[in-house]
Amino acid sequence: HSSARLERFMQLAAEDNMQICQPSTAAQYFHLLRRQARRPWRKPLIVFTPKSMLRHPDASSKIQEFTKPRFLPLVPDREVLDARRILMASGKVGHELRAERRRQKDTNTAIFFLDQLYPLPRTEIAAAIAEHPKAREIVWVQEEPGNMGAAGYVVPRCERLAKARGLTFRSIKRSASASPATGSAKAHELEQKTLLALAFTTSSGG
Repeated sequence: HSSARLERFMQLAAEDNMQICQPSTAAQYFHLLRRQARRPWRKPLIVFTPKSMLRHPDASSKIQEFTKPRFLPLVPDREVLDARRILMASGKVGHELRAERRRQKDTNTAIFFLDQLYPLPRTEIAAAIAEHPKAREIVWVQEEPGNMGAAGYVVPRCERLAKARGLTFRSIKRSASASPATGSAKAHELEQKTLLALAFTTSSGG
């Protein structure tokens, strides 16, 4: 299994030296590239685009979405208002979480897409959290093992943001592994189902 080794780029990110993004929709990708071209200064832009999202229906965009004014570093949730829990993810797992939410008919969980991983959009995250005053928990969800992906960078910083607002914080990810994925399709499917189920289980077990 191939891996773009997101964690390596996250380790290199410091002192505002680059931009690391994973756009969640076609329109977000367009606005990201447009932002890069229009800025009066140049800074390296690293873009992660999972292959499966090329054909994912939830990653497609309507024509009018391409005329929206700008790229959103954090895409808030407009489907669930006044949520009690907030899930935050980046890439295709975010779409899988929203599909699982629809399957469960869950109306208490908001799902944010973190489309800009570095620099971390702290202001946008705080503003999105503030839209859900009843929220008590924030959960970072990634499908990569714990020693890979963005967790090493995102988790400690988002945990501080959550605790500053009196919210509990936890992360859900695969166990640390030497390989980015199992070689068995059946095992991978089982792991993914477990991951999604855990994401919709509260820290108290409900």
